[in-house]
Amino acid sequence: MTAGRVALISGANRGIGAEVARSLWDQGWSLSLGMRKPELPDWADADRVRLFAYDADDIEAEAAWVAEVMAAFGRIDAIVANAGIMIPKTVIEADEADFEATMAVNVRAPRRLAKAAWEPLAASGRGRVIILCSLSGKRVKSASAGLYSLSKFAAVALAHGIRHAGWDAGIRATAVCPGFVATDMARGLTNRADDQMTDPRDLARIIAMLLDLPNEASVAEFAINCQLEESY
Repeated sequence: MTAGRVALISGANRGIGAEVARSLWDQGWSLSLGMRKPELPDWADADRVRLFAYDADDIEAEAAWVAEVMAAFGRIDAIVANAGIMIPKTVIEADEADFEATMAVNVRAPRRLAKAAWEPLAASGRGRVIILCSLSGKRVKSASAGLYSLSKFAAVALAHGIRHAGWDAGIRATAVCPGFVATDMARGLTNRADDQMTDPRDLARIIAMLLDLPNEASVAEFAINCQLEESY
């Protein structure tokens, strides 16, 4: 099957990933949604939306996912590496298992996904890679965010590394760095009301815009915040 533009979105079952999927669907993209428990959204149809049982801890998952998408659609134009975890521990409290789990999901899995999709992204001439980072990848806001920040600083560097590696092939990568977004993760970390946090639908609109920009309008980082901070 040859489709229009095709995107892979990890962590697509809820929150930011679900809203990005809906936004791209509305713009005519074909999608492969990586979910731990695959379930077709009520707005989707099986012609343009495929599901993949994605486990970011499985080091074989990304290659299998890309192979399945290529068999179904014949091309890949974008990946949105959205799956992530947050273990609220300081860098001292965290044990080796905490560190390994955080880096595995937030850094290693996005790198593997980009690597697996590299050839079709380059073949498109304007491949796009979005790494969902965080403002925690720009500053360490609190001690308990230390472990998460460590991984997100690395995720920002990953986006820049991808941008450099893929530039001549037309691949553009962006580190998207939000503060609190009204999702289950943020609700577990703050008492702020949903209407005082960034709406995930607005973040999805931003990501859709970044994917749509031409090669000559590359955005390396995009920071979004719901509150005034000293730096961000």
